[in-house]
Amino acid sequence: MITKVKKLFKNEAVSYLFWGVGATVVNWIVYTVLSFASPYSMVICNSIAWLAAVLFAYITNRFFVFHSKTHGLTALLREFFLFIGARVFTGLFEIFLPSLLFRLGIRQSFLSIEGFWAKAVVTVLIIVLNYILSKLIVFRKTHT
Repeated sequence: MITKVKKLFKNEAVSYLFWGVGATVVNWIVYTVLSFASPYSMVICNSIAWLAAVLFAYITNRFFVFHSKTHGLTALLREFFLFIGARVFTGLFEIFLPSLLFRLGIRQSFLSIEGFWAKAVVTVLIIVLNYILSKLIVFRKTHT
C-alpha cells in the first residue's frame, strides 16, 4: 500500500493537485483564524490568507512537485518572484473572469450559489494555468 502511494506521488500532476489542496486548506485556516481572532477587515484577512497559501504553494511546489535544483540567492529570488508574479497574474483572472463569463451567459447556479459554474470553469483554468506557468517558467529545468 505505501509503495503504491509513493509511486502515485511520483506522478507530478497528482502531487501538484495534492499540494494544491493543501494550499487551499492553508488559505481557509488562516482566513478563518484571522477573521475570528483579529480586528482586520475581510479584505485584509483574505489578503494575508492568500499570501500564506502562495508561500505554502511555493515551498511545496519547489521541493515536492517540481524538485527544483535552483541554488544561490539570486537564482532563488528569481524563482520565488517568478512564482509570485505568476500567481498574481492568474489571480487577476480569478478575480475578473467569473463575472465576465457570467455576463457572457454562464449564469447557472448550484447549491443556490449564483455563477457557480462560471467560478468552477475559472477554477479549473487557474489550476491548469498555474501548473503550466510553474512547469514552463518558474521551475523549468534550465535554472541553475
